[in-house]
Amino acid sequence: MTIRRWMMAAAATLAAALPLARAAAGPTLDGVRQRGVLACGVNVGVAGFSLPDSQGVWRGMDADLCRAVAAAVLGDPGKVRFVPLTAVQRFTALQSGEIDVLIRQTTLTLTRDTTLGLRMTTVNLYDGHGFMVRRDANITDPRQMDGMTICLSPGTTNELVTADFFRSNNLRFTPVLQERMQDNATSLQAGRCDAIGTDATQLAALRSQFQRPQDYVILPQRFSKEPYGPVVRRDDNEWFDVIRWLVMALIQAEELGVTQANAEELRRTSQNPEIRRLLGTDPLLGNALKLDPAWAYNAIRAVGNYGEIFERNLGPNTPIGLERGLNRLWTEGGLMYAWPMR
Repeated sequence: MTIRRWMMAAAATLAAALPLARAAAGPTLDGVRQRGVLACGVNVGVAGFSLPDSQGVWRGMDADLCRAVAAAVLGDPGKVRFVPLTAVQRFTALQSGEIDVLIRQTTLTLTRDTTLGLRMTTVNLYDGHGFMVRRDANITDPRQMDGMTICLSPGTTNELVTADFFRSNNLRFTPVLQERMQDNATSLQAGRCDAIGTDATQLAALRSQFQRPQDYVILPQRFSKEPYGPVVRRDDNEWFDVIRWLVMALIQAEELGVTQANAEELRRTSQNPEIRRLLGTDPLLGNALKLDPAWAYNAIRAVGNYGEIFERNLGPNTPIGLERGLNRLWTEGGLMYAWPMR
């Protein structure tokens, strides 16, 4: 065989092998499929995010995102094992393989993304640090909190943000560190601390569970940027892609007007190329992610688009009572923006 023919034969063999290489999924995606269930790390219990109801069913925005992943990967939103984790436990559980993905009010930061062997995927909620105090304390500005005892959760960005704020303003405070946010809520109501420092959405969630929520005030000032997002292990790029683009798909669905109620009809009738790609009539996106063409359709049918998830769990008509604010779509003055899905 001449050198030219040998090179042509080798090139043909390599070309034939490439589709097989592209079709191979990463270890986490393969593991979830083989196991038939997604292990999803969530908070131990915060209303609006992840909290079991009276029937033991996990409810909240984070719980819905876990179900969306299961629907996209396994075709069934019920195939989730919820793993409740404290702030201290969460990263170790992901690093050790106890969970497949962490969807638990986790702020995406540079050091977490570069030093833990983990990857921050994308933002699913924009938040900011704040303080909640008793109404009868007559506090309107955190600079009036000198000498207060503040309940915080260790291992969180809130612990650092609180310390930075008090130090920079030459104020004193006494921290009370408790892993469970519910313990901080109990301590505030019992008078063991004067305030809770954490992200504003969590403060609203905690207050909604109080016996007398009207007796507590969430101060309006914000002291940090707290972008929440799912976290995965660094060693699996395919799984990283699945989780990141799932969040994008839910935002894209809201941008395109695709809802839990109309997704089935639009999948049959829409001639919009973006909708056809999103819902799997055109298999381009599913093939790129090594998923069923209907991956995003299954997720939307299971939990709705991003706006539906927010309004159902955190919106003004819920006990949490939050306006969307920065979490509105970019076309409505917010920061939520899906990358082009093509």
